[in-house]
Amino acid sequence: MTDDPTSTHVSHAPLRLEEIEEARTRIEGAAIRTPLVRLEIDLPETEIYLKLEVLQPVGSFKIRGAGSLIGSVGSDDLADGVWTASAGTMAQAVAWFTRREGLPCTVVMPDTAPDAKTSAVERLGASIVKVTFDEWLAVFRSRAFPGMRGLFVHPFSDRGVMAGNATIGVEILEDLPEVDAVVIPYGGGGLSCGIASAIRALAPKTTVFAAEIATAAPLSASLAAGEPVEVPYTPSFVDGIGNPAVFPEMFELARTLLDGSLVVEPDQAAEAVRLLATRAHVVAEGAGAVPVAAAMAGLAGSGRIVAVVSGGSIDASKLAGILAGSG
Repeated sequence: MTDDPTSTHVSHAPLRLEEIEEARTRIEGAAIRTPLVRLEIDLPETEIYLKLEVLQPVGSFKIRGAGSLIGSVGSDDLADGVWTASAGTMAQAVAWFTRREGLPCTVVMPDTAPDAKTSAVERLGASIVKVTFDEWLAVFRSRAFPGMRGLFVHPFSDRGVMAGNATIGVEILEDLPEVDAVVIPYGGGGLSCGIASAIRALAPKTTVFAAEIATAAPLSASLAAGEPVEVPYTPSFVDGIGNPAVFPEMFELARTLLDGSLVVEPDQAAEAVRLLATRAHVVAEGAGAVPVAAAMAGLAGSGRIVAVVSGGSIDASKLAGILAGSG
């Protein structure tokens, strides 16, 4: 790892506004400017707004980061195709771009990935290599996998990817300059640290929180300990976020940029999925509902709160169960 802010790998330095604006130009015409809408729910002295990344072409924010990175390299870097490691959302984003450019794409996915995400990746023309959860996590550290060639798109630990994610923060402030707090799902850290970089530069008084699920919340524990620690990991329907540990380079950035991590229980996340579907007519996956659950629980304080609804890839059977009250 390097502290050179021009490196594609993550450094301890927050993103510069120039990097974010360059990413915004690169993704124009691919990623859409998603709406910011108020959630119609009565809470004392609190207004919750939804940043609806579920409306992106692949149903998640990942198209911003994938487009930013792929758009920043030359044709020589793409000659052997593109590959990534992903539970499903970055895989869809990378596959979307490679199909558009006529490039081969391979995705290393955990064997726990839900059918909704694997089916979407295959529909976009990418090849899937399924591995165990631990083997999948190891790719994020090594940035390598046997037989893989071409450009590797790291889902979170890459400045180009984070710069694409950061454009969400710019849009939030343009649409709601008086926002008091922003709540962002924390998986690998690329989304929350990207958005926080933009908000720290443009509106430093705004509070920025990560949001985690209690069954896999390493950031909260690591912030409390002052160093990266491992936590028990229990799989749940919230499959888009949650790991046994934070990645050290992302932890250094997260504790610089974030005001803390808000942790919710799976039943709170399920209730948020139900609320989004019935009140806002929005289908959100578990990870996308976690910030809404945190805001509804009052964990982000009062005032104008933006919850980043990061994605909407959820198995139909799981969604049906949650809507019926069994999730």
